[in-house]
Amino acid sequence: MAKPSNTIQPPAIPDILQKAREDFPILKRTVNGKPLVYLDNGASTQKPQAVIDVLNRYYSNENSNIHRGVHLLSVEATSAYEEARHTITDFIGANDDSEIIFTRGTTESVNLVAHSFVEPQIQAGDEILITHMEHHANIVPWQLLCERTGAILKVAPIDENGALDLEAFKNLLSEKTKLASFVHVSNAIGVINPVAEMIAAAKEKGVPTLLDAAQSIQHMPLNVKELDCDFLAFSGHKIFAPTGIGVLYGKRALLDEMRPYQGGGDMISTVSFEGTTFKEPPSRFEAGTPHIAGAIGLKAAIDYLQSIGLETIARYEEELLKYATVQLRAIDGLRIIGNPAKRAGAISFVMENAHSHDVGTILDTEGVAIRSGHHCCEPLMKRLGVSATTRASFSFYNNHTDVDTLVSALKKVSILFE
Repeated sequence: MAKPSNTIQPPAIPDILQKAREDFPILKRTVNGKPLVYLDNGASTQKPQAVIDVLNRYYSNENSNIHRGVHLLSVEATSAYEEARHTITDFIGANDDSEIIFTRGTTESVNLVAHSFVEPQIQAGDEILITHMEHHANIVPWQLLCERTGAILKVAPIDENGALDLEAFKNLLSEKTKLASFVHVSNAIGVINPVAEMIAAAKEKGVPTLLDAAQSIQHMPLNVKELDCDFLAFSGHKIFAPTGIGVLYGKRALLDEMRPYQGGGDMISTVSFEGTTFKEPPSRFEAGTPHIAGAIGLKAAIDYLQSIGLETIARYEEELLKYATVQLRAIDGLRIIGNPAKRAGAISFVMENAHSHDVGTILDTEGVAIRSGHHCCEPLMKRLGVSATTRASFSFYNNHTDVDTLVSALKKVSILFE
């Protein structure tokens, strides 16, 4: 007998991923007496023991400030910090370590580009181009910049499925466009943008690009030279590293011309009361004591991720998302928001009679951690005709049992709110 069309076999879990799940201590805990099912990875990923151990070792044995001291602890900490930078250079395919700037996260990286790259060259009537699916972190800094300078914020539209209108994006590029800044993967609905085509179109018009990779860096391989983006930003805590650490990649020729973002120690060459000269990139953009442990933890997270293989992760997560999508669509009263041709990381949905916050609260009683709300994407929510959604976001340590538990809990919500 043929299986019903709404059934699907769960994806096979590669041995390396089955073993990897055991590396995350928090996944062994219970919530409200139930095994934790963590499906809020779009907000922040959990940390493997390898990262926890590195942080413990740093604070127990190497803790010191960097770039200043000649004593052994400072030398060791400086070496570990700069090794982290080199690991990221290789990870994203940058030309050399000077193109990697440590920040607090994607948000600060976007603000740095706005302040140091765009603002000095923009004038009233010039334009910044973004898309309708951007996170607030890639909207608000540009709005503030436009308020200060008289520039205009242009927004490329999306269709009812949440997919970018690529032709409209291309048509909005002009000689007035001083930067095109766009997300690779939507944090709210998981749509994957055709970023290679978007960057190529901008390049044809001589428009610099900033790629927000906060929701893609942990799901798929990225190479900045192949993409030819001018800037790329991501956050450590979304790629199994500590909070408070992030990365801004920038082409060295652009970084050389950019003014400092903040002033302070370690980013200067000379200081007098008559004036100051600044170091070359990346030091010019890393004022003060940085998040040393965060950078070292980020290196450990990337090393761990590479030991598994991003290609393996991407293939498995694609199958897990397909499985989850079919299962969710079979629930009475549930509607998935967005139907893009390519999706990664997240599925958002609404339920007929239950608000997303009620859904989230009930799921928590079943040990299921999801995200409810507008996901820092209010313009996207408005475009898709909803005020809020429930979002399940996945990582390689999730499995079909997690999905089945989510579905079972949602069926309880459906019955409760009939």
